[in-house]
Amino acid sequence: MKKRIVVFTGAGVSADSGISTFRDSDGLWANYRIEDVCTPEALKNNRAQVIEFYNMRRKESLTKRPNAGHIAIAQMEQWADVCVITQNVDNLHEQAGSTNIVHLHGELMKLRSEVNPELVYDINEGWEQGLDDRGEDGELLRPHIVFFGEDVPMFDIASRIVEQADILIVVGTSLVVYPAAALVYFVRDKQVPIYLVDPGTPDISKISNPLKHIKERGAIGVPQLVEQLRAELECEE
Repeated sequence: MKKRIVVFTGAGVSADSGISTFRDSDGLWANYRIEDVCTPEALKNNRAQVIEFYNMRRKESLTKRPNAGHIAIAQMEQWADVCVITQNVDNLHEQAGSTNIVHLHGELMKLRSEVNPELVYDINEGWEQGLDDRGEDGELLRPHIVFFGEDVPMFDIASRIVEQADILIVVGTSLVVYPAAALVYFVRDKQVPIYLVDPGTPDISKISNPLKHIKERGAIGVPQLVEQLRAELECEE
């Protein structure tokens, strides 16, 4: 039986593809405060600015490609039962070939009704959302993004997936943004190994499972780890 490997990714896995985050001092986020573009209040009070910001993010994202970290994660599906749980709103995991992905914080290339969150639409062509675009319910559309201060509707599903993991891999996340960071504590068996790939110092103080911290960027550390795991699992067969 294939091992169930859950990969939990944050902004660091996409950094080597050139996608900046709100913590970076450059890129799109450098010109905006989070409060002005990524909160329900911002959407209500300055809809035009929020729509413009996410249009620019989409336009920028079309120039980005998966890096070696994304590709290595996708290739694990050849020999393991893999689920990717990502905090990222880009579609680089999809581009790399991963087929089982849970987006905790939404998807940049989708829109949804402001009133009915079940009405979600792909942006099939281009990158631009019109200011007055509406869904089939007649309501204005908004970016399909979980704004700061909003509930994370996919969290319960993600936590149940983590509970079933034989191996948990955490890549490129500070483990300080909740509730997402709490996922590492849902591993049911305390003997399940956790592998952390991040060049920084994520908060691992409360992790009691066997832990190996690979202090590398995702594009370097993930391929190394994947090859190591593949070899180890082959030896177990």
